[in-house]
Amino acid sequence: MTDPTASTVIGIDVGGTKVLGLAFDPTEPGTVLAESRLDTPHGTDHLMATLLETVRRLDQPPAAPVGLGIAGLVGRDGRFLVGPNVPGVIDAPLGAMLTEELDGPVAVVNDASAAAWGEFKVGAGQGSSDFVMVTLGTGIGGGFIFDGQLFTGARGYAAEIGHMVVDPEGLECPCGRLGCWERYASGVGLGRMARARALDGGVAAAVELAGGDPHDVKGEHVTTAAAAGDDEALAVLDGFSEWLALGLANLVAILDPDRIVLGGGVISSHDLFVEPTQRHVDRVLMEAEHRPAVPIVAAALGPEAGAVGAGLFAAEI
Repeated sequence: MTDPTASTVIGIDVGGTKVLGLAFDPTEPGTVLAESRLDTPHGTDHLMATLLETVRRLDQPPAAPVGLGIAGLVGRDGRFLVGPNVPGVIDAPLGAMLTEELDGPVAVVNDASAAAWGEFKVGAGQGSSDFVMVTLGTGIGGGFIFDGQLFTGARGYAAEIGHMVVDPEGLECPCGRLGCWERYASGVGLGRMARARALDGGVAAAVELAGGDPHDVKGEHVTTAAAAGDDEALAVLDGFSEWLALGLANLVAILDPDRIVLGGGVISSHDLFVEPTQRHVDRVLMEAEHRPAVPIVAAALGPEAGAVGAGLFAAEI
C-alpha cells in the first residue's frame, strides 16, 4: 500500500537524452504538482548534480520520497552498474549517494521497470497480476510484473529484453554485440527502416514531411504518414511490427503473461503498431491457435510512466 504519510512524492526518469522529474500526490498521480526537464549529462558527478538540481527545482518537503528510474542495469541495492544509453556512468552507487544527500527515502530501479510499476498501479496494467511491459524508445526496455510484484531477478538486472539477440550476424548494437532486438524494433530501428525505404525511392509522403531529403527521414515521419493513411508508410510499419512481434512472441513463450503493455516514445505518438504487432505475434507464437490470446495494449501513462512509477515505488518503501 502507498504510504499514507507521504503527501508528495518525487519521481525522476533518466533516459538517453533527458532527465524528467515530477512531483505529485501518490493518491492522485495524474495531478502533477511540479515538473523539471534537463538534458542527460555525461559522467557520474554530473548526473548526481543533475539529479539534485531536479529535486531542488521540484521544491517539495525535504522528507518527500524520491524514486529514480534509470536506463541500464540497476542492482537491488540501488547501484547502477552500466547502461549503453547513459554515458560515462559505470558502477555508481546512486541509491547510497542520493540517500546521503536527501532526507527522505530513496528508491532506484531500471526505468522500464519503473514504467511497468506505474502502469500496474494506475495505468494499462491495472487488473493484471502478471504482465510484461515493453518500452520502445531509443532502445527497448522491459519490466515484469509477476504475482502483483515487480520482478527484477536475483541481482536486479532482469528484463533487459532489448539485448535479446534476434540475429547473431546482424547489426552492431551500442552494447558491443550483434543483432540485439533493439537494433530492429526500437525508434532507432524504425528510423533506419524508414530511411532505407526512402533512399530506395519509396515513402514519398514521409520524405516530404522530412523536408524533401530522404537522408533526413525519421521514424516519426513515417508514422505520421501512416496515420494519414499512406500505404507505403503503413507497409514500413508492418515490417517494423514483424521485428517487434518476434521478440514479443519469445517473451510470451518464456513468461506466459496475461497481457503485454507497449509504451515508450514510439508508441505514445501513435497506436498504429498494436494491431499489426498482435497479428504477427499470433502468427509466429507456438500453438497460438490453441492457447489463450495474449492481448497487446498501449500504455496509458505516456512518456511520464517511468517518473510516475519511480515515485510510486519510492512511496512504498
